[in-house]
Amino acid sequence: PKREANIGKEVAFEIRDWSADNPLIEGKKLLDHVNIKVHKGEIVGLAGLMGAGRTELAMSVFGGLCGKNITGKVFKDGVEIDTGTVQKAIANKIAYVTEDRKTAGLILMDDIRTNITLSSLGKVSSRSVLDPDRETQLAEEYREKLNIKSRSVFQKAGSLSGGNQQKVVLSKWILTEPDVLILDEPTRGIDVGAKYEIYTIINQLASEGKCVIMISSELPEVLGISDRVYVLNEGRVVGELTKEEAKAETVMQCIMANKRLGA
Repeated sequence: PKREANIGKEVAFEIRDWSADNPLIEGKKLLDHVNIKVHKGEIVGLAGLMGAGRTELAMSVFGGLCGKNITGKVFKDGVEIDTGTVQKAIANKIAYVTEDRKTAGLILMDDIRTNITLSSLGKVSSRSVLDPDRETQLAEEYREKLNIKSRSVFQKAGSLSGGNQQKVVLSKWILTEPDVLILDEPTRGIDVGAKYEIYTIINQLASEGKCVIMISSELPEVLGISDRVYVLNEGRVVGELTKEEAKAETVMQCIMANKRLGA
């Protein structure tokens, strides 16, 4: 779906000089001095072949979940922030929607309500005691807002379709009120109708002024939804393309030029 981009002039989120070593292969870098900037209300795509380092970048920035000897800085609204643990990343209003919703994004045996409120327990508890009514109220609100097709918020997440599972994951993170959302393969394994709904949600988040980083193996998807695209190859940024420049051929040219340089 098309959207009227309303992108702020100031850089709202920046990953600066970000590097990480491969924990399995001594001396090999996962990420090599990566620099990425995102403006308020902008959707920035990360394109690249498998193994380019897109997911590794997302996971290392969000709580140091990937890589070792991580170096570099993260800035939000010009102020350096610490995202070294998942708790610190969430506290700094960063959200990461994992590429593997079934094992890392959801607790399949739990109901929709529990999954939606999982990362926002402070909103549904008082003095460390959960308020089930408040939990149900918020879950119902997001079930309606994101059109999660289910019998009720007490339905097990594992019994939902792929598209509705992904909406539950998105609800969980939107409830944390993030300023930055990193979406890793947000439409993988879901049908065309649900994909359109996910795109609409992503566009809505950007129109609210949030920074969105989009990772997808489907190049047309990245090119179609992004306002700007960074091309990664072997842990390096090898191209930065405007929406007008972002074509499949241009992306491949960036990758091949980097390979010829022996990177």
